[in-house]
Amino acid sequence: MGVGCTVDVGVHFCWTQYSGHGPGPDLLGDPGSVLELGCGTGRALACLAQQGVKAVGVDLSPVMVARTDSYDAMYSIFGAVWFTDPAGLLPLIAARLNPGGVFAFSHPPAIPGAYGPQGMYKGGFAGKAMYAYRYSYTPRKWKSLMIRAGFKEAEVRVLEAPTPGHIGTLIARAVMP
Repeated sequence: MGVGCTVDVGVHFCWTQYSGHGPGPDLLGDPGSVLELGCGTGRALACLAQQGVKAVGVDLSPVMVARTDSYDAMYSIFGAVWFTDPAGLLPLIAARLNPGGVFAFSHPPAIPGAYGPQGMYKGGFAGKAMYAYRYSYTPRKWKSLMIRAGFKEAEVRVLEAPTPGHIGTLIARAVMP
């Protein structure tokens, strides 16, 4: 599948916030089935489905979560992993992955010195107060959280932005025993 996996106009798979930058869906291995946590528009899922992968996405739907089967791979691109307490989420993910299954996610790296849950306003700073929490940790802490959740191996790194001085992307990959 390779970098950027462009299948059709508008159907692509990108782990970072920069078009054509970083790894492609090959980070997931060669899964027969995937579950995307926080699928948003579903573009990444469409890319995988067009490659013959059984692709399912959930996005803030308790009904869909309750119906979740087990999968060869699960992933989140700037989605659920960043906005959910990993102490609760990671064990749930591990429980739904098949043996040898891969879990991968990406989101912005933590701001130095600002680790753990961080509050943020949604939709700007004017109008109705809406907020969410995001979970920001160092690569070392993310790796520890994944191993504690039951993954046998985990790799977490920050991929530098294509333009020096711009925000990079934290990319994580873990494998079940």
